[in-house]
Parts: sequence; structure tokens; C-alpha cells
Amino acid sequence: MSRDRFEAIPRRQFVRSALAIGGASALSACLNVESGNSSDGPGSNTTDGGPTPEDPNFPKGPEDLSLLPERQHAWNAYLRREPSGNTNLPEQQLVLFYEYTGSIPPTEDERAAVEEALKSVERAYQRGTGGDTSATWSRGLLFMVGYSPTYFDRFEEPLPESVDLQRPEDVIDRLGEDDATAESADVAILLNSDYGTIPLSVEEALAGNLDRINGVDVGGDFASVFEQIGRRPAVVGRGNPAEELDHPEIREESPLSMGFKSGFDDSNPPEDKVTFEGGPFASGTTQLVSRLGIDLDGWYELSDEERVTQMFGTSYDEEQVGDTAEDLGASSRITEDKTENLSEKAEEHGRLGHTQKTARARDESFVPKILRRSEGNVSDPEHDAGMNFTSVQRGIEEFVSVREAMNDMGSDDIDPHHSGIVDFLTVERRGTYLIPPRSKRALPSPQPDGE
Repeated sequence: MSRDRFEAIPRRQFVRSALAIGGASALSACLNVESGNSSDGPGSNTTDGGPTPEDPNFPKGPEDLSLLPERQHAWNAYLRREPSGNTNLPEQQLVLFYEYTGSIPPTEDERAAVEEALKSVERAYQRGTGGDTSATWSRGLLFMVGYSPTYFDRFEEPLPESVDLQRPEDVIDRLGEDDATAESADVAILLNSDYGTIPLSVEEALAGNLDRINGVDVGGDFASVFEQIGRRPAVVGRGNPAEELDHPEIREESPLSMGFKSGFDDSNPPEDKVTFEGGPFASGTTQLVSRLGIDLDGWYELSDEERVTQMFGTSYDEEQVGDTAEDLGASSRITEDKTENLSEKAEEHGRLGHTQKTARARDESFVPKILRRSEGNVSDPEHDAGMNFTSVQRGIEEFVSVREAMNDMGSDDIDPHHSGIVDFLTVERRGTYLIPPRSKRALPSPQPDGE
């Protein structure tokens, strides 16, 4: 991490606070901090009387939106990359939840109003890095709009059998998460950017509180059919957890509160793997949005060596992994043989690793089944330590299989406290959503090709 980025941490903390609070005042304050927009990163400069939400001078999206991918979840080409080649999710994350208040079935005017609002967002901000492979900051926006089973319940026709969109309460029941709450929202929008100004501006624009964002007129009328019922901010990235959470054991350079980076290239599948190949929602996917609590006190009672083993596996050690797993480079280095004979490994080491266990749920080619799209520490002062975890997968069953592997102790010889990280996480909320392709994201019916 550069010296400039460490020096920017107080301003980053201010931006996180603004994103957590939300609203017009928070947006105005965030703009004052991020108005420099220099290559050194968010909040690196301040400008008295700086830009307004209408014209803050971020890179704009294309006029011809047909140049953008049909897949809402096609993010990899627009993410920052480490020197190792690993992709990095943007630091500022915001999930917005809405209730649908429009007609059933939606009218063409209602669909047009929603689509034009979403197109305005795409015109206002470039997609992530804009495809710049050398970018050190994501000066644009990556977002996805998803629809829950409760939204589709309003229609007479069911979703096609090719779409595996299980209800969140069923997922919770299958996984034995008795204390978790199923999300009631009809729609969830995931917004990711390195600049807090951008998701805050989009939130205000969709609520009908801004007529222009980044110099672009906001068209349509999203708020005419959607009422916002919730928001969930989070942050990720080196230095953020130590600054955000009052816990002395979190290293200053840690990207996540449990100390290690994640999202290795070999731990995420190709985007093709999680995309519908056919059917009326071809090029779409499913999304699972979770809010997790983390027992950091219990986690950091383990020694450094024990945490390495329980995060990765019994063949890993501190020297190989390094303080935050940076020494692993682009690969987690998990192999099939490390997932075999877990009872023997548990007997020898007295514990098992999270990566080691979940890798048992990969496909026959040892390719992961779920693709991370956010995993940030919750930046909400009203909550204890926790994180947002959002994944996309071809069907919700893929997520269930991975979580079952994570929950499985792997051996009768060890208890949950020594089997990966499962005993340190509490599932608080689950939501499941269909992510349609961009061309069908505006109030889709369950059988869009039949209309």
C-alpha cells in the first residue's frame, strides 16, 4: 500500500461514515471530501465549494449503452487487479432494498420508467474501472438489480423450471440457521464503487431526490413503483477493518476483519460458470445476499498459526501465507488432495481449514460454484462486527452445497470451534434474488418471452 493511501485513511473513515448514514447531507459531505478525484484515490484532495451531485466530474458511461455487457454480473473486466492478477472488489459497498408498489402485471409505462432510470445511472458513471487494466481505483460504478421470490409471487405464472430461485426461508431451514431472518424485500440493488459519493448519488437519484447525477439528467421514475425499505453499507480493502472496527488484534493492513484477503482467482469460478445458458433469462444468474455476524474476540483468541490453519487448511503455515495471505499471490493453492481424508488430517492437526472444507463442494473439474460479488465489513455503528456477503451462482442449490460443506465438521474428531470459521460466524439475514439480463431487468414477469 502506498504512503498516500495510508495518509488518506482519516478521509476514508469519513466517507464510510457518510455512506452508513445516507441521505442528502451525507452525500454533500462526501462530495466535499472526494471532490479531488485524483489518481491517488478517494478523498485524496479537498476543494472548498467543490462540485455538486449534478456535476462532480467522475468518468461517464457510454452514450451507446449497447456496448455494455448483457450480463449484469459481468464485472471481472471492470475490476481493479493486484500485481498478482487477483481482482479486487471496490471498497465502498451498499445494498438497497425495495418493496414493489406498482401494477400486476407491470404496465409498459412502468417498465419504461424503471429502465430509463437505470439507463441514466449507466450513462452517469462508467462501469467500474471502464476496462482499464492498470487502474488503481474504480472511479465508476458496478451494480446489479435482483428480484426476489416474493416479487414473482404476485404473478399468476411461475418462474421457469430452469431457474433455481429458492426462497430464503427455505435456505435458512435447510441450513439449520434457526436465528436468521429471511429478507422480505421484493428487489435488492447492489452498488459497488471506490467512491462513496457514487452509491450515495444513485440512492438519492432512485428516490427521486436528484434530477441530475454526474452531469447526466436522471430519466424515468424509479420511485413511482418502488419504495425503499432498507439499506446496508459495507467496506472492504486494506486498512479499512482496522480503522472501522475497535479491535486491537486486527492488523492495520488487513483487508477483512478476520485478517486475511479472499477472492483468490482459483477460489472464484469463471463468469460463464454462474450464468444461465438458456431459457427466458439467458445471461442472467441468481444472487444470495447475506448479513453475517462475526465473533472477532473468539477468532483472535486463536494463535496466528491456528488462524492460518483454520482459514485455509492443515497443509498451510504462517511462512507460506504471510500476515494477510498476500504471500499466497493470486492463488489460494488449494488442491483436491488437500480436501481428502479429512478425518486423518483432523486427528493429526486437531483442526481443519475453511478453504479445505468448502473446496469439497466444487464441481467434477474442481471449479468453484459460487462467485463473490461483495464481502465487506458492515459499516453501521448500530451493529456489532459483521459483514455483507453476496454471491452469484447458476442456482441457489450451488450456494447451499457450498455452505453445507462449510458447516460439515469434516470429522467426528473435532468440534465446530476448530473446524474452519463456521463457529465464528452467525447468519443474521438471507435474501435470494434472480438477476435478469440487462435487457429484462425492468420489472420482469416470470415468463418474459411469452409476453
